[in-house]
Amino acid sequence: MKKIVLILGLFLLVLGCTSNQGNVETDKGVDVDMSKIVESGDTIKVHYTGKLEDGSVFDSSEGRDPLEFKAGAGQMIKGFDNGVIGLKLDEEKDLVIAPKDGYGETDSSLIVGVPLSQFEDQGIVPEIGTELVLNGQRGKIVEVDNQTVKVDFNHFLAGKTLIFSVKIVEITKG
Repeated sequence: MKKIVLILGLFLLVLGCTSNQGNVETDKGVDVDMSKIVESGDTIKVHYTGKLEDGSVFDSSEGRDPLEFKAGAGQMIKGFDNGVIGLKLDEEKDLVIAPKDGYGETDSSLIVGVPLSQFEDQGIVPEIGTELVLNGQRGKIVEVDNQTVKVDFNHFLAGKTLIFSVKIVEITKG
């Protein structure tokens, strides 16, 4: 009878040590519920506010449904995608994203000169700052002279450091 109790006790001890149901023991001996931590492949929902270094807001989910995407799947800019990995449910964090991990550096080849006559032929007076679509591409007039209108076809956030304040509001394990 003692052998049965001893074997049963050892079995329960081993079972208790190996069955953590999604929890991982950290180096400090604390169990962490992995269902509440963002991992690559998880579908997550976040509330966010995107700002530039001067504090101006360029986008936000405020007043809207949270943004939903699959973490690590390349659906977001690299810095945002990588920045949410490892965050916990309800955690808030500021992600500071360099241009190379955001919308890239400004590409001078995407600033092109368009003959002023093309605008005049259509009765358009080009002005600096005017946004337009040419040949299906969105651009912004950055310079006008007597013969040429320079249009910048870079993404409007290219070359800028971005600061996203994010809060993880839902995690669906992938």
